[in-house]
Amino acid sequence: MIVNETFGRSGHLSSRILLGAAAFWDVSQSEADAAIELALSFGVNHLDVAASYGDAELRVGDWIHRHGRPFFLATKTGERTFSKASEEIRRSLYRLHVDHVDLLQLHNLVDPAEWEIALGPGGALEAAIRAREEGLVRFIGVTGHGITTPRMHRQALERFDFDSVLFPYSFLMAQNKEYLAAATDLIDYCRVHNVAVQAIKTLVQRPWGNDPQTRTTWYRPLEDQAAIDAAVHWIMAQPRVFLNSAGDVHLLPRILEAADRFEQAPSPADIEGLITRLEMQPLFT
Repeated sequence: MIVNETFGRSGHLSSRILLGAAAFWDVSQSEADAAIELALSFGVNHLDVAASYGDAELRVGDWIHRHGRPFFLATKTGERTFSKASEEIRRSLYRLHVDHVDLLQLHNLVDPAEWEIALGPGGALEAAIRAREEGLVRFIGVTGHGITTPRMHRQALERFDFDSVLFPYSFLMAQNKEYLAAATDLIDYCRVHNVAVQAIKTLVQRPWGNDPQTRTTWYRPLEDQAAIDAAVHWIMAQPRVFLNSAGDVHLLPRILEAADRFEQAPSPADIEGLITRLEMQPLFT
């Protein structure tokens, strides 16, 4: 079974692997059901979805409607203003067949102009706070993609006491020393202030480029089990960092199996060998 860790100040003992429901963007209900049930069988008890993930909220909501909700449930709003974010939050609750979510996250908040709108007067943050006051949301987080994300999240935490952050983090990203320094600063701050930390894009092999796109991830993912093990184990060796599974249901079994047999991080020599052998390239530069 995959080990659990307290998810920040929520107090919830979440599995170190979170079921990333971006993988349900465009799958059948039976495929989504099978993925949820597989994850549960490995001890996964935390599911992360978003309003913008195609049909994902509908797929998760259909499962919840039939089976209940045996997991910590997180979703995201990509809207930046109070009114639109408020509407999207309520739409998510309707699609998910729930009266509240455990975590609402401001989605991909890294563009400076959008950042100011969302965190300013009449912005999405005020909608999230209002939803929390109304019992629709228990905790509030922020997510982001791209090379500036750790720095922007660190600034966001100075503006508001978010309960969680989510950003790209992997042994490949860690080869960028400037990025690693910013990520380490963010993680250190989060540990002191009991903010939950979530990693994404951990299975990036390289951008698709001219390669035929054979997976639903927006990067070419690691496929080799040994490489997936190394990527997953590198994250799990970071204390209190949670890993969102990749956005392709066919990769989920390999990720769960890797997490299930975690013992220690790969060595620097192993990492260097993988990066060279697989011609790994970062998605964000």
